[in-house]
Amino acid sequence: MKIIIVGTAYPYRGGIAAFTDRLATEFVKEGVDIEVVTFKLQYPSFLFPGKTQYSEAEAPKGFPIERKVNSINPLNWRKVGKEIRAKNPDIVVFTYWMSFFAPCFSKIVKVVKRNGHTKCIGLIHNMIPHEKSLLDKMFPPYFVKAMDGFVALSKSVLEDVKSLDKQDKPKLFVPHPLYDHFGEIISRDEAIKHLNLDPKYRYLLFFGLVRAYKGLDLLIDAFADQQLRKYPVKLIVAGEFYDDPKPYHKQVEKLGLQDFVIIENQYINDIDVKYYFNSAEMVVQPYKSATQSGVTQIAYHFEKPMLVTNVGGLGEMIPDGKVGYVVEPNAASIADALVDFCENDRYDKFVEGVREEKKKYQWSNMTEAIKDLL
Repeated sequence: MKIIIVGTAYPYRGGIAAFTDRLATEFVKEGVDIEVVTFKLQYPSFLFPGKTQYSEAEAPKGFPIERKVNSINPLNWRKVGKEIRAKNPDIVVFTYWMSFFAPCFSKIVKVVKRNGHTKCIGLIHNMIPHEKSLLDKMFPPYFVKAMDGFVALSKSVLEDVKSLDKQDKPKLFVPHPLYDHFGEIISRDEAIKHLNLDPKYRYLLFFGLVRAYKGLDLLIDAFADQQLRKYPVKLIVAGEFYDDPKPYHKQVEKLGLQDFVIIENQYINDIDVKYYFNSAEMVVQPYKSATQSGVTQIAYHFEKPMLVTNVGGLGEMIPDGKVGYVVEPNAASIADALVDFCENDRYDKFVEGVREEKKKYQWSNMTEAIKDLL
């Protein structure tokens, strides 16, 4: 079987690029002839809010990655489509997460499918972005119409696809697999020492790019609950701010939390991820809206309890009371769960639940689903 994956991948950074690389690695293990076609221009620089689009990590090994796609050049889309069509793959998987790429991907699909053989599958991280724009009404239907089938990473995303698909094409829900490429579990002591943290404190972790929909403001308000001051607990915020960081710093100062909130406003390179997760007792995702989250699957890999809000598909992944908490997206509910975690020392119990639950999230489930759609 020959499969080509089209979408973000190395040398681009971020969770979805990492997903593509890890998926390709799994296909290699299964003996599939796999190639990855990624962007030579992913976003115009004025559309990218971060410091850089590129990873500092080493390139993944075992499969070719070609930088071919220019996201804003229709002539390029036709050229890439012809090149893929000439290879006559059985499946082309398009990793989709925002409307901006729908015209590009749709045109490539149209050209590829003229060979009468290749099936094109949408691997959907987000069908409708968290921060909506006019593009989200115009472009997604074109992408959905072009595809032969879909794999969605959460049930809420699957429902979004269904709402746009007028032809009842094949669709499967497969939960986001583990992000198990960030290294092995290490001791808390080693992680704490590497990050120069005080070992007498317990740490909660908010991880990943900071955007308004991720609810960091709710978490800071919750962390100001005076009941938490009875315990030696601090909050680590580790990730690059895609929003203005000043309001968050002002919120911390206003609430008198300068000694209890550590803000690392930087993209966390792959080699450092293990230190943040292994230093923490719980990973907190106080999102205001969501589909699913790769942060959840990093936490599962490192066997860390989690607190998530009951939005999108987050609650699907976290059995409440077994591996952590599923709470409403408001500061009071988040604070109540944090207090319960500290007061009743739930860590060991939740870790046992995480170790059992993580068995569900194998990469082979994803590769089998993609082949089953063919």
